[in-house]
Parts: sequence; structure tokens; C-alpha cells
Amino acid sequence: MSELKEFRLPDVGEGLTEADIVAWHVKPGDTVKDGQIIVEIETAKAVVELPCPFAGTVVRLLAEEGQTVDVGSPIIAVDLSGGPVPAQPPPAPAQPAPPEGEQRQAVLVGYGVKTAATTRRARKQTPQPVPNHEMSAKLGAGAVASDPKGAPPSEPNSRAKPPVRKLAKDLGISLAQLTGTGPSGSITRDDVQRAASGTTVRSDERTAAEDQRIPVRGVRKHMAAAMVSSAFTAPHVTEFLQVDVTEAMAAVRRVRELPEFDGVRVSPLLFVARALLTAVARHPLINSAWDEAAQEILIKGQVNLGIAVAAERGLIVPNVKNAGGLSLPALAGALHTLTETARAGKATPADLAGGTITITNVGVFGVDAGTPILTPGEAAILAFGQVKDTPWVVDGQLTVRKACTLSLSFDHRIVDGELGSAVLRDIGSMLEDPVRMLAWS
Repeated sequence: MSELKEFRLPDVGEGLTEADIVAWHVKPGDTVKDGQIIVEIETAKAVVELPCPFAGTVVRLLAEEGQTVDVGSPIIAVDLSGGPVPAQPPPAPAQPAPPEGEQRQAVLVGYGVKTAATTRRARKQTPQPVPNHEMSAKLGAGAVASDPKGAPPSEPNSRAKPPVRKLAKDLGISLAQLTGTGPSGSITRDDVQRAASGTTVRSDERTAAEDQRIPVRGVRKHMAAAMVSSAFTAPHVTEFLQVDVTEAMAAVRRVRELPEFDGVRVSPLLFVARALLTAVARHPLINSAWDEAAQEILIKGQVNLGIAVAAERGLIVPNVKNAGGLSLPALAGALHTLTETARAGKATPADLAGGTITITNVGVFGVDAGTPILTPGEAAILAFGQVKDTPWVVDGQLTVRKACTLSLSFDHRIVDGELGSAVLRDIGSMLEDPVRMLAWS
């Protein structure tokens, strides 16, 4: 006898109220084990893989890829008896979402329990579980039964969003026979409607640009809100310093040859990071936060160094925990691992939480300088511009040197011009002469 159980979207430990379904790793009929990864979700900070908390047979998926789902809403139904999936399994009764302010119980191993009440926006009504034949037609991939109405179901096609797939199904259009005119060849509503009206699209018609809309959700939505909040909460000041980094670039090349750095990527960013960490040790107030509620300045005892990364899903700032306590080889390894993980979309909420000061490397984009916006909750952010050959006066003689521009933005409630200038000048001095890092460390 089947024992149907629904897995509800959990709060993965960062106080989220909703998440987007990115990709399912299972389909109806699959057997799942306790702890097996079944779905990727995108929260306000990162893409997270969710394991199933019980074993059984997948009966149906209750949310489509691309759909935004509230925390507490069921996303998958599993038969714990492990028997075969019935053609039309009976829908399980929908359970009400937890009342506003009620403590959430642990629903996912490893993510802990929220012990305090959480203020949330009003919930949308939790959708009723969808019968298997209807969900199969919507999902395409993973369907276990055809639409009883006889309409041809839309083929599984990652180039079309769920609303477009549904439109194609309703109109009886085969997505596999369409040529997409959207971004990266994606199939749009207009493509489906043209096919339904018998209008063909020639390849040379793709040059006709159309308006496009990009949904703002997940990481991009969080980033946008954070930047607006930071820009209009903390009074920003930005100072600039052009620095001769010829000696620092030479030091980078020498360090790459040391056995301690074998297999570790060494870049100029490593020396910029070490210079900033040394400057923080000399000027601890730069590593602080403004506590509006307490009307206090909180000086952080540990430096969690954030590195701004332009990932596919938007700007994120993972951080190296206790970066000030790492040796130079350990710091190099941590920076490389962190940035590669973030670019691959695998940064965890823990990687993104708790930063105290940030570096943004705009030089990799061929940019000389900028006025970076503070990461919320931090007092300073350093922008590192591109290193390039520059005319420079050395001992009264004009020569060509490697130079870059440093930009330091800071919260003027905490950091005044004198402190900001001292920090920036210290960083510049250490990059001009890396031996100063040894003297000041």
C-alpha cells in the first residue's frame, strides 16, 4: 500500500521566504535514497542543492523549473513504500503553511532550526498538488503519462521557459521544429504564435531586434536590493590613488617560482589582498560596521575578506574566513578556490555570509578605476584597476612603469577622510615596495 509524503521547500538557513526551482535531478518513477540530491534551487544569495530527507519512489514533481516557490510549499511527492508509480496517483491533501511568526522546525539535515520568529511578506496561496497526467504534460521531461485530451504535449526543451512550453502545448505546436529568436536561441512566445499562424521565420530575420524582459529574481534580485539599500543608507566617499606596481609585479613572478606555491595560482590580486589585510591590522576601524539600532560602531575582531565575483546569475561576494590569519600560500589557495567556486555557481550561503571588508578587481575587465558601492554591513571596499604600462617619473627621469589605480569607497559615518587616506596610502606603499608588507605585518 502506497504511503505518499510531500517534501516542502525548507529555509536553508538564511531566512529566505522563497526560492526558484533551477533544475530537477529526478523525475516521476525514479527511486530516491535518503540524502540524495534531487533539486537545485536559487535563493537570494546562491544556488543550493537540496537532498531528499526520505527514501522512496518519486510520484510527481509539484513545481516546474523556473517557478518561484514559497518556503513551506510542497515541491515533490514521494511514495515511501517504494512501489510502482500509479498512472494517476491520488493527490495528497495540501497542508497549510506555518502561521506568520511561528517557529520553523528542522526539515533538512545540516541546515539547522530557526529559533526566532521571522517576519514575512504575505504568502501566496499554496498550489494544490497537480494530478500526474497534467504535471507530466507541463514538465515534458519526466512525464509518465500522456495528456488524456489527446493534444500533443510540448517536447522537453531547455530553450523555452515554462510559460512558453505551456503555450506551445495549448496551441499544439512542436517546440522541436521551431527556430528560436530569443537570447542564445531561446524560443519565445512570438516564435510559438508565429508557428501557430503559419508564419515561418527565416534565419536572416534574426537581425530584427526585439524588446526583451529578464526576470529579476534570486541572486540578481538580492544584489539589486542590497546595492540600493547600501547606496541610500551609507554616505559613500571614494578616494583614488595611482600606484607604481612594478616591484609588486616582479614579486608576483618570483613567488610563482617558489615551491610553497607549486600548484597554487598566484596573481597580482594576492598582493593587493595581503596589502589590504596588513592595512586593516594597522587601522582596525576600517574593518567595522554601523549598528543603527544600537547607535554603535562595531569593530570586527576577524577579517573575512570578500571578493566581488561577476557570476552568471549576478554579482556575489563570497569571503575568505579569517583571511588575516592565513599565510601567503594559504591565502592564495583560498582566493583561487573561492572565486572558482563562485563562478561555477557553487558558492554556499556560508561562503557569502559574514564578510567584513571587500575587494573588487575591476582590472580584469580592462577598467582603470571606479566608485564601488559598499557591501551592506561593511565600512569599506577597495577597487583594483588594470595594471598597464604608464609614463612615470623615477628619480627625476621619465620612464615607463607598471601602474594601476586603487579606489577606496568607505562609509563616512565611520571612516573620515584622514583614516580613509591613511588606509589607501598604506596599501599603495606596500604595492610600490612589497618589502613593507614584511615590516608592517
